[in-house]
Amino acid sequence: MQAELILDARCGTGESPVWSVREQALYWVDIPARQLHRLDPATGAHRSWTGEEMLACIAPRAGHPGQWIAGMESGLFAIAARENGSLTSTRLAHAVHEEPGMRFNDGRCDRQGRFWAGTMLMDMAAAREVGRVYRYQSDVNAEAALHARIERMIVPNGMAFSPDGRTMYLSDSHPQVQAIWAFDYDVDTGTPHHRRLFVDMKPLPGRPDGAAVDAEGCYWICGNDAGLVHRFTPDGQLDRSLPVPVKKPAMCAFGGSGLDTLFVTSIRPAGDLSDQPLAGGVFALRPGVQGLPEPECRF
Repeated sequence: MQAELILDARCGTGESPVWSVREQALYWVDIPARQLHRLDPATGAHRSWTGEEMLACIAPRAGHPGQWIAGMESGLFAIAARENGSLTSTRLAHAVHEEPGMRFNDGRCDRQGRFWAGTMLMDMAAAREVGRVYRYQSDVNAEAALHARIERMIVPNGMAFSPDGRTMYLSDSHPQVQAIWAFDYDVDTGTPHHRRLFVDMKPLPGRPDGAAVDAEGCYWICGNDAGLVHRFTPDGQLDRSLPVPVKKPAMCAFGGSGLDTLFVTSIRPAGDLSDQPLAGGVFALRPGVQGLPEPECRF
């Protein structure tokens, strides 16, 4: 299956693609550039906006057109694009990091609209288990709005929810871990439990990075360093691996008018890129299955 380059974005770390059904547009972030991007695939129109902190993960906010909840460096913020190319930001929740030099990483809403996001130490070489996965609670003040539900992570990633919302997926993409877990998920209380290994990625090509779930309940995850996007069945069996023309695909998301296009963001590392000149670009695949609309943040 041929991956199509839809934007030579040259993102340092392109992450958190989200398809807006209302706008028929793709949004994503470039973490080190502190940028939010928007692309209209039908016209090719592309814009970006720059914030005050690094952006890592986003989800649309219900009841607030044009606003997003964003995991950044110091906490969660409500952000919105301005005509002058900047982002407004209002703090929603303050993060008390275990060490300096941390930021948010992967995150998304569950099927009911609760926002989940994980933190990591930016110095990955330190391999410190100081990352946590938080659930946001909006009905308390910003100092108490984040609740750590999962601890002792290095690089939390790969968060996704099954179509019925009753299974939560989470990975740790650090080279020492490379595991994907599944949890039973209580949709009434927003509580994960019964953690078990879903896929051990060490024998497979690529480290587990960002993920999505399709309408058939299969789990798609980017194989970072291997230039692949893997699809696993709900029982953890590898179904297929689709190539992209870069080494570091970062995260995938379903979109398009029929939610049957798989968009893939990527990372543009420093150094010689002669063997992957499109690194940092955004790609599209037509895998023959449909995805699900991304939930809005409602809590």
